[in-house]
Amino acid sequence: MNQAGLGSKLFNACNYIFLGFITLLTLFPFWDSLIVSITPISESMSSNLHLFPKTITFEAYAYIAGMKQLWNSYGISIFVTVVGTILSMIVTTLAAYALSKSNLPGGRVIMFLIIFTMMFSGGIIPTYLVVKQLGMMNSVWAMIAPLMIQTYNLIIMRTFMASVPESLEEAARIDGCGDFRILLQVVLPLAMPAIATISLFYAVAKWNEFFTAVMYVTDKDVWPLQLFMRAMLIDNEAMYQSGGDSPFLLGQSIKMASIMVSTIPVMLIYPFFQRYFVQGATLGAVKE
Repeated sequence: MNQAGLGSKLFNACNYIFLGFITLLTLFPFWDSLIVSITPISESMSSNLHLFPKTITFEAYAYIAGMKQLWNSYGISIFVTVVGTILSMIVTTLAAYALSKSNLPGGRVIMFLIIFTMMFSGGIIPTYLVVKQLGMMNSVWAMIAPLMIQTYNLIIMRTFMASVPESLEEAARIDGCGDFRILLQVVLPLAMPAIATISLFYAVAKWNEFFTAVMYVTDKDVWPLQLFMRAMLIDNEAMYQSGGDSPFLLGQSIKMASIMVSTIPVMLIYPFFQRYFVQGATLGAVKE
């Protein structure tokens, strides 16, 4: 008995040490970016290891904050994230509820076709032509409509809704509820962990969305934050290599500051969704 208890304590100790090491490896890149962003360029360039700043300066943040294009891109990203997430959740929820019904005519065929898109897609050029023909080029909708629904998220939501007891829906029907009322008043309250988790998936994906903006947006007034940061860093590299003396040349400091600026919104939102995220992390494993 004592040996079993000693073995259990030893295992827990090794487990904590290992997980602590993994945690440090995960947090260090973020910590390094934060330190470099508030460190003068001369100090940041003198060493590759940045644990604590000797001198603190917010010059990089001050320069970034004074850029009007930055705030315009921030607004575009917020709009795409908020509106895109709401629309994606509406479409995903409605589709998942319908597909969760075993008596849906052609439901298996529809589900097969949806899953088929995970393995085979139309490709970049056909998608580009569709977006262009629909007149969505250089608009925020080009970053919302093509990615309005993700197959993986739909499968998770469908699996969760299929696990809701049919007796609850039958009782609601006896009380005179229709499909939409059952969805709104019976199914959705029970599906809050799934909704919060998938909403977080959609929001993070749309906040970090970069490829669709590169493909469909050339107007700087419609650039999202990620595309603006890319252009800013490319310009900074070009000016640095040419030996310019612009105040834009803040080197690693402005690069890391831009990373922090684009990361902070997600960091502020995530704690409010964490408990739902933990509950919904294994939703795909739920079976009928």
